[in-house]
Amino acid sequence: MAKGRNQKLKLLYLAKIFEEETDEAHGLTNAQLKERLEALDISVERKTLYDDIDSLQQFGMDIIAEQRGRSTVYYLGSREFELPELKLLVDSVQSAKFITEKKSQSLIKKLESLTSRPQADCLQRQVTVIGRVKADNERIYYNVDRLHDAINGDRQIRFHYFQWNVRKERVLRNGGKPYQVSPWRLMWNDEYYYLVAFDADDQVIKHFRVDKIQDIEILDLNREGGDEIQDVDPANYERSVFRMFTGQETRVTLEAENSLAGVLIDRFGRDVMLLRKDDDHFTAHVTVAVSDQFLGWVFALGPGIRITGPEEVVDRMKESVRRASRQYEDA
Repeated sequence: MAKGRNQKLKLLYLAKIFEEETDEAHGLTNAQLKERLEALDISVERKTLYDDIDSLQQFGMDIIAEQRGRSTVYYLGSREFELPELKLLVDSVQSAKFITEKKSQSLIKKLESLTSRPQADCLQRQVTVIGRVKADNERIYYNVDRLHDAINGDRQIRFHYFQWNVRKERVLRNGGKPYQVSPWRLMWNDEYYYLVAFDADDQVIKHFRVDKIQDIEILDLNREGGDEIQDVDPANYERSVFRMFTGQETRVTLEAENSLAGVLIDRFGRDVMLLRKDDDHFTAHVTVAVSDQFLGWVFALGPGIRITGPEEVVDRMKESVRRASRQYEDA
């Protein structure tokens, strides 16, 4: 039999056929494999095809021969990613707020290439997340990569940071001047990426939402703040700062009805200590960044919970309630 034009690529094409067209539910017979290779201008003999499959198996491909009815079919068994794992990744990409719709579709197409075409159809899923708004800043995908480069390279960075105004326009913060910080960690919270960095000018650790960062410049300066960042426990930082926004960290005592125990565990983690007060109530001591957002969170839980200490936080809560009451009285 005359050799075809792509004969030297025979094993590569055969491996591609197994990867793209076969899985546990979809196998190909010897005749079907031969037909597909010949369509690619590759001549095939029955005996050599068996040898080719054996070569791919020796190379490490999990090609399985299985008797189905009167025919023997061949398919690729195990892969780098199992289908349930790919479904989980696709759902995560689809639902993540920080990834734009365009980038989501691009990533999902790449994930589809990691399985067979029949199984890839199962990955075309629309995950519905109530209230989820996808980001519109395409640069975030590359910002994350740049920030990792700076962290791994032990380099400071300079960037602009923006916020939205009422006209839905981007307005640069810091008077339009760039921030210069030492990046130390990227943290994930409430569907957003945050950069945790040390600001040498202010001698404090700050965090920035990555999707609001632009014009990142990696500087030829070593990072600063290593000692300060070592003293920060990521889990505590996430609970006390990210979940309650910014403010002075304080040890706060809460008294709540037993029915709210799950709410506090969800918010502060299973390590939060809940102390029995009486048959119906417990107290908890939590370290939080006291802010209007924290006070609003407590207020939103209703009369079943209240702040009992320290006194200055109780007074601040009382004033917040009075201020809200006056605001609606004047309306």
